Amino acid sequence: MSTSTVHVSTPSRSYDVLIGQGVIDEVGALTRQACGGSAACVIADDNVAPLYANAVAESLADAGYRTTLQVFPAGEKYKRLPILSDLLEGLAAAELTRDDVVVAVGGGVTGDMGGLAAALYLRGCKVVQVPTSLLAMVDSSVGGKTAVDLEAGKNLAGAFFQPSLVIADVDCLDTLTPELFTDSCGEVIKHGVIRDEALFRRLAARPINAEGFDPQELQDVICRNVEIKRDVVDADERERGLRQILNFGHTIGHAIEAASDFSLGHGSSVAAGMCCIARASARMGWCAQDVADDIVRAVAAYGLPTDTAVDHDTLFSFATHDKKRHGSTVNVVVPTRIGAVEVRPVSLPEFRHLVDLGCGTGAA
Repeated sequence: MSTSTVHVSTPSRSYDVLIGQGVIDEVGALTRQACGGSAACVIADDNVAPLYANAVAESLADAGYRTTLQVFPAGEKYKRLPILSDLLEGLAAAELTRDDVVVAVGGGVTGDMGGLAAALYLRGCKVVQVPTSLLAMVDSSVGGKTAVDLEAGKNLAGAFFQPSLVIADVDCLDTLTPELFTDSCGEVIKHGVIRDEALFRRLAARPINAEGFDPQELQDVICRNVEIKRDVVDADERERGLRQILNFGHTIGHAIEAASDFSLGHGSSVAAGMCCIARASARMGWCAQDVADDIVRAVAAYGLPTDTAVDHDTLFSFATHDKKRHGSTVNVVVPTRIGAVEVRPVSLPEFRHLVDLGCGTGAA
């Protein structure tokens, strides 16, 4: 299987996303080529570290880096300021300079933590993202969003900080549980809804979480997802306009995720959020009913949730503390057809009406 390369070119930094089999073994050489520097710090959680962190550290050492490793507890509940502070202290203790590099190995939480640590340390050193989950490969490792959670909500403290390189090894997906792989599929479906009807129809017709799915086809799907995100991020790096479409399903989805105390995965929460806002949009006349039906059917085909039992007051409270709120309005991404969405600013009472229309209905 050949390696695919997607080039990202944002105003702040250009970099490559490499997608293939066995590329994790080349992290050292690829990092040397993209970043230079003399020291590297590998950051991973305690689930991923035993699988990949030592191999990555050895690869970096073989490429001439003075290498250290920092491991933090796995889970969204640890994506908080105290853990970030520990990571920053570790970078300082390792005496990294601005010319050196943080290598974040793992899923979306690790990518956020490693990326934000790199953004803050010495006001910015280099970071290489090595995503090991499908969700991180298709979404969080690309585009430079880094953040930690606050008590008030998800991803409320962070920075835009683009990586210098992204290395996605499809072989790493073999170590994911079926549940984690399926959870990631929520973001994959989302990309089809917002920008690529052909991708959406392909995903709906043959779910990628089915047994025996071809690895080359999976790599192609990952590559197409990265291209979609690249095109949006290149046009709007700091989410002032177009990039907001990537939040389809997220306004309600983040509320569902937070209300579950993060026991429901991000992709599953986004999947439910997509279905809820699609139902509400159809009932508001913003899209045809068959658009909402198609989204719900595709999500259901993956075994992902299509609705939520969280009470509407709780959803509204969490959603209106989200960063998508702008004063007395909330920006909501709604489908107009499969492959196209639009951003609608709605008042808080209007948003509450959307929650009532789309959530807890149990039907498309």
